[in-house]
This record gives sequence, structure tokens and C-alpha cells, in this order.
Amino acid sequence: MDKMLPAKGLRVLITAGASGIGEAIARAFAEADAKVLVCDIDANALERLAADVPGILTVVADVSDEAAVTAMLEDARVKLGGLDVLVNNAGISGPTGRIDTLSVEDIRRTLDIDLLGQFLVVRQAAPLLRQSEAGAIINISSVAGRLGYGLRTPYAASKWGIVGFTQSLAKEMGPDGIRVNAILPGIVRGPRIESVIRARAEAEGISYADMEKQYLANVSLRRMVEPEDVAGLSLFLCAPAGANISGQAISVCGNVENI
Repeated sequence: MDKMLPAKGLRVLITAGASGIGEAIARAFAEADAKVLVCDIDANALERLAADVPGILTVVADVSDEAAVTAMLEDARVKLGGLDVLVNNAGISGPTGRIDTLSVEDIRRTLDIDLLGQFLVVRQAAPLLRQSEAGAIINISSVAGRLGYGLRTPYAASKWGIVGFTQSLAKEMGPDGIRVNAILPGIVRGPRIESVIRARAEAEGISYADMEKQYLANVSLRRMVEPEDVAGLSLFLCAPAGANISGQAISVCGNVENI
């Protein structure tokens, strides 16, 4: 069973880790005796997390800001003493609507945070990860990275991009002993999916309850995913049992068939 959990003392950086999936991942690694640094744009949420989970380190950073990413990786180098695991979790939901109704600003912002942000973080994390004996990158994508998602094209494009980014990085960084995988969460319980369902319901002119039923009808298990489900897979991918898993896009979604 020891092979199912990460080694103690791993140095882990998690982006957007003060709430939702990122928070669940941060808590899981902290419970597994990792050294955890969490970034987020919400300083108050970071303060609450640090107070609730003693030992977690925090830094305010926007992953779409190259200077902020530079400062964050310097924090990882100094405060963690290096880096073994990067969890690229930062992302936004993006706009909902037909392509010709979306503003260029909203499209660009979604791509900058959800996709370019992962490039910027990995670009500067790579030298630290190459010095690790257990280097691993987990890029958080979405089931929208394997399925078409009408009315949510910027978000889907970024999540498909993350899968290609992941598979390419796995080939590039494999010779350095660094494993790279993507996790594709489905309908994850929490405020974000509630806002997505609400926006789509408004766009299609139906009630929130009816829109939620449509979402869940497309899930074989007919239920939402919990953030802790994604956290559990993250731990496994960094454990000895996951030592030969790389270049994969793994869904945690209850088998979403359509969105």
C-alpha cells in the first residue's frame, strides 16, 4: 500500500489552490506529508487555507502574468528548496454564448489564463523539476478537452490545448525523468459549475434545475464528481505505483458522454 501514496517530503506547487479542486489537491498533499506551496489570486482565500492547514505556504500570483510567475517560482526555490511536483490547476470558466456574440477580450482572457498560463508556469518550473529525482507535472484539463462543448468554445479550445501540451511535454521531458499527465475532471461539485450551469440555462432560456438535469443525464453515473476524487488521482500519479504513467489524459468524470 505504501506504493499507492507519494513519498513523504515531496515539494509541491499548486496553482489556484485556495479553493475548489486546487484546494482539495493541496489538502491531500499536505496530509501526505508533502511540502506544499499554493498560489492564487485571492489573498483572503489563501489566508484562510494557511490558517486551516498549518504548514501550507502561500503566494499571491496570476499565472497569466509572466513577472508574477517568475516571483512564484523563486518562492518555490527558496521556500520549498526546489520542486518535485507541479500541479497546473489555474483556470477560469470563460464566457458562455455563440461564437459571434463573444468579445475578443473574453476569448483572449480565457486562453491566457487556462492555456498560456500553463506554458508560462512549466517554462520556469522545468529547470527545478529537472533537478528532482521524482519530477512530475499534472495539468488540469477537463472533459471539455475530449468532447465538443457548444456555447463554451474558448474554454473547450483551451482544455483541448492542454491535452496536446501534456502529451508533447511528456515526450520532451521524459528523458529527464519527468512524468507529465493531464487530469480531465467532469462536472465537479462547487460554485464554479453552478455558475456555468446558470449561464448556460440563461443562454438557452430554460431553468437552472432543467439545465442541471441535462448535464447529469449525460453522465453514466448520474452524479457530480467531488473535488477529492481529482485529488486522489493526483496523489496516485505522484506515487511509486504511478511511476510509469506519463503522457496520459485521464478523465475523472463518472463517464461523461456528452456536454
